[in-house]
Amino acid sequence: MSASQKSIVIIGGGILGMSTAMTLSALYPRYEITVLEKEERLATHQTGHNSGVIHSGIYYLPGSLKAINCVSGAKDLINFCDENSVQYDICGKLILATDQAEIPMLRELHRRGEANGVSGLKIVDGAGLQEIEPHCNGVLGLWSPNTGIVDYAHVVEAYARRFRADGGTVLTNTKVTGISTDATRHTLITPKQEIQADYLINCAGLYADILAEKMEAPRDMQIIPFRGEYFFLKPTARALVKGLIYPVPNPEFPFLGVHFTRTIAGEVEAGPNAVFAFAREGYSISTIRIDEFFQTLAYRGFWKMARRYWRTGLMEFARSVNKGAFTKSLQRLVPEIKDEDLLPGGAGVRAQAVGLNGALVDDFLISETRNAIHVRNAPSPGATASIAIGRDIVHKAAIAFGLVK
Repeated sequence: MSASQKSIVIIGGGILGMSTAMTLSALYPRYEITVLEKEERLATHQTGHNSGVIHSGIYYLPGSLKAINCVSGAKDLINFCDENSVQYDICGKLILATDQAEIPMLRELHRRGEANGVSGLKIVDGAGLQEIEPHCNGVLGLWSPNTGIVDYAHVVEAYARRFRADGGTVLTNTKVTGISTDATRHTLITPKQEIQADYLINCAGLYADILAEKMEAPRDMQIIPFRGEYFFLKPTARALVKGLIYPVPNPEFPFLGVHFTRTIAGEVEAGPNAVFAFAREGYSISTIRIDEFFQTLAYRGFWKMARRYWRTGLMEFARSVNKGAFTKSLQRLVPEIKDEDLLPGGAGVRAQAVGLNGALVDDFLISETRNAIHVRNAPSPGATASIAIGRDIVHKAAIAFGLVK
């Protein structure tokens, strides 16, 4: 790096960190841009445990960042996959109302989707449902033909190839353990070395709030980890699901409920639930980080959230420890599913931002401190919208850092 060349460091090699890096290096090649990833490979955590759905933009309130970025981001993602030989499949998704009480919310999702510019949406019933998913159960459905699937770890690999081709650097096995900031620069402490940066972009996912607070961001929210557990359908049961089958979501809870998702590898996932995790990377019920667990318990927003959602939390925990309860939830969508059709699957952890008042932060949240930008909340559809969000982050960086092309 020349004495006059400015440096930008991005912390986090997940899908948003790499999308931001790819866009930044393409638009601002005069800067030295480095991505720091604490694991041995990219996309290890939230991105690598993603269900792989390319969302169309149905669920989100019109005008929200989720709605705006999902619809445009899905188109950008598909174009990127075409240009970079990343396999995907536009298989379609059916959202099912399984009783009359769910129909108003189903129609509200239809209204939102159309308001957000999602194309091809159709309300279906009776024979229409059976034509799309012959084994499903529902009184009414919302068909989204343009929803798809992809392996987001492969997408990140393609982002990284583009970034490196533009001269960017990716350092894996490089965990940031400390940050100090003076009037002009950031010093990042890692086990290997100290790294200097003129500008910093925090895409640290499950730990983004902790890094942001080290740089004097307001402590007005905290990441609470929720584990989502999956089963796989055994091969003889996969024919029960043609595409993606989802329930009508609980409007009070930002999770979509247990559902069926075909994967790009040809398997069918069933899940996830949404269980409070005892560690930020708590991929199993036995994984406990005492410091992180007590950090959660010490946060008053957690207790306000718990008082509001304790019944839902108990139901989710029951599905975690009782396979029969999990199966029963799936049978609402596909009655022929049996316990023996479910094989042990994986799990992911969602970084859910919770406000001081106990409210679940339901939209993307990006904030600034001096010479730094922090992605503090990026829930689903963050992966679908990754190119659009990365573009937005770069736009904010250009203004905040005074970047010059």
